[in-house]
Amino acid sequence: MAKTPAPKTAKGKAASISGDAIANRERPQVPERFKPTRDELLEFYRQMLLIRRFEEKAGQLYGLGLIGGFCHLYIGQEAVAIGLQSALTPGKDSVITGYRDHGHMLAYGIDPNIIMAELTGRAAGISRGKGGSMHMFSTEHKFYGGHGIVGAQVSLGAGLAFAHKYNNDGGVCLAYFGDGAANQGQVYESFNMAELWKLPIIFVIENNQYAMGTSVNRASAEDQLYRRGESFRIPGLQVDGMDVLAVRGAAEVALDWVRSGKGPILLEMKTYRYRGHSMSDPAKYRSRDEVQAVREKSDPIDGCKDELLAMGVAEDSLKAIEKEIRAIVNASAEFAEQAPEPDLSELYTDVLVENY
Repeated sequence: MAKTPAPKTAKGKAASISGDAIANRERPQVPERFKPTRDELLEFYRQMLLIRRFEEKAGQLYGLGLIGGFCHLYIGQEAVAIGLQSALTPGKDSVITGYRDHGHMLAYGIDPNIIMAELTGRAAGISRGKGGSMHMFSTEHKFYGGHGIVGAQVSLGAGLAFAHKYNNDGGVCLAYFGDGAANQGQVYESFNMAELWKLPIIFVIENNQYAMGTSVNRASAEDQLYRRGESFRIPGLQVDGMDVLAVRGAAEVALDWVRSGKGPILLEMKTYRYRGHSMSDPAKYRSRDEVQAVREKSDPIDGCKDELLAMGVAEDSLKAIEKEIRAIVNASAEFAEQAPEPDLSELYTDVLVENY
């Protein structure tokens, strides 16, 4: 068999393909676990618990037929949204994500009542009941969706980052997408432009291992997704997405990198969803034993609780938080059930920007 010749330089000598050029690039520092105060850790615990209980309630309402269409729950991935968005500046930094979006909205401080009302299609919902689970939006909070097309939010996120840079407002865009979306072509077009223009954007791959139902190891030739930006000179970090303190530590490093004008950065969050891809997915592609093993070993809320107990927080204090969160979630469900549906005239609004 003929031997493949080594690549040649202009002088005819074999070119080095050892990766020295990559090694010589400036790299972000290795993140350290965030060292929270007692109050900060209690707030992380409270917010993750709010997402967990909210999503459980949403699943119940879906089962009762009060939520229609698709519904993708965030149960198991809470540490990612809380760890990252707790480091952002609300009203300054923007967030955009895919259709598994309820947790990200709660993490940005948006009222659970109007999120749940949107799920049930009520006029009091954050998109007036016309977006539903997958298409929520709040310009007031700089939360730009909620997108049903796989990977579409990445290109839009690059646009948001361009706006931050153009307006010189100091903001950063946090653009989430999943391991399934990581193989979409528009993702790489966005990577290329973001690095060329040094846009202030953090690309976050929430690698929950199964995309819509296929293991990342079977679907991706390069399953170490934090490397996906290297051909565009975008550095990547792989993070334990089940540890809220590891996530917050990575957020600090990423924000420092982007805000110093060095361009985009990629964070791969190794996380895990306990439920199926959506409420209609029985998740038969994995065993119950596998899911239970992850829950027992790596649950983000249990891990945070253990840290709090080690800090000397009393078990009764944590039970009080649990009771408070359940009351908030139950109230949001009651609000969402009793709020009126949109008027029929709403069929004709928000179709075009202008009135015609």
